[in-house]
Amino acid sequence: MKISVVGTGYVGLVTGACFSEVGIDVTCVDIDENKVENLKKGVIPIYEPGLDEMVLNNFNKGRLHFTTDLASSLEDCDVVFIAVGTPPDEDGSADLSHVLGVAREIGQHIDDYILVVTKSTVPVGTSEKVKKSLQETLDKRDVKIDFDVASNPEFLKEGAAVNDFLRPDRIVVGTDSERAEKIIKRLYKPFTLNGHPIIFMNIMSSEMTKYTANAMLATKISFMNDIANLCEIVGANINMVRKGIGSDSRIGNKFIYPGTGYGGSCFPKDVKALIKTAAENDYDLQVLQAVEAVNDNQKSILFRKVMKFYNNNLKGKKVALWGLSFKPQTDDMREAPSLVIIENLLKAGAEVKAYDPAAMTEAKRHFGDKIEYTTDQFDPLIDADCLIVPTEWPEFRFPNFKVMKKLMKKPVVFDGRNIYDANEMKELGFKYFCIGIDTERK
Repeated sequence: MKISVVGTGYVGLVTGACFSEVGIDVTCVDIDENKVENLKKGVIPIYEPGLDEMVLNNFNKGRLHFTTDLASSLEDCDVVFIAVGTPPDEDGSADLSHVLGVAREIGQHIDDYILVVTKSTVPVGTSEKVKKSLQETLDKRDVKIDFDVASNPEFLKEGAAVNDFLRPDRIVVGTDSERAEKIIKRLYKPFTLNGHPIIFMNIMSSEMTKYTANAMLATKISFMNDIANLCEIVGANINMVRKGIGSDSRIGNKFIYPGTGYGGSCFPKDVKALIKTAAENDYDLQVLQAVEAVNDNQKSILFRKVMKFYNNNLKGKKVALWGLSFKPQTDDMREAPSLVIIENLLKAGAEVKAYDPAAMTEAKRHFGDKIEYTTDQFDPLIDADCLIVPTEWPEFRFPNFKVMKKLMKKPVVFDGRNIYDANEMKELGFKYFCIGIDTERK
């Protein structure tokens, strides 16, 4: 079986590499010549555990190829996945220009049946637009070539994407074609041998499933952050509340950890897109609008705590930051709470020195020389007035507190992920602030 994956971003590269890992002949296509040449050398454009070894191994074994030539990748191709970006427009809607552009280009070059699968996260109705664009291109060529279009949304977690693809909870596919369904079953057979199901449905339901899943997870996060803020006001402990509700099987213990808000490439964009889709159909998604509002507010909560502690005067204060990516095990800073925190700190006149295990290069693209970067976890703490922890990287969980206290000008910590114990921090002599617990309450 031979497949082509158009787009070597996060979704496309993981998809291509994982299919090649089970022996499928895969060609990944991208218009960026420099990126393609780097991929051939094993240089991976994203930070994702296990991906670089998989790409290099399968490229060397001749199962994974990279090219800028879409036409050549379609020769004898059974399935082509569209995995290009769908960035949000200013109004929150998804930009489909790249997706539809690929569809038209496929129509320009195919000469036999092919299954076209949308892998990009796209609004409901996009697959019909892909089908229409492809058919219109074939009509302009005045040729009759059969093809099918299917939807196969991804459910990959950044930092665990390779494992998620190889061992999926479920594989969702939208199609109205028996021929397409048979091809998909054959293609995904290596991933279903351990009982992971393929759930077939109509195309629009498949497209809606992706947005709904992310919107539900975003809702859980915003709900818990809202409750955490109330806990802090009334004197409850959000960590205890979380354990109390997480043991309820109807609720579960995932995505109910308080923090500084969600970020990344999926949740913010998908919530906005779903709200926009509803508005276009004259429906008001009030719950998701509240989810978005709570999340926007939560990204500033640590800054507000810092300002309160320093009586609204941060001029000349040296602030250390541990963690810049929106979550651990990724270098992705899209919509990261750290962006909001740093911008606010700089506006308030603070000096910022930051460390992240993976996102330093990405941070420099955002802030340039406005902040100072370090390659050592403890370096930002030297003469720091306080430490802010926006991201719960594993190496931050059990630091040497004695060293921290010795390096810092004042032992003050603002923990955005509740990774430290408030009582322990107090015993160690730290002023400690976190989310959903009033650590100053007697």
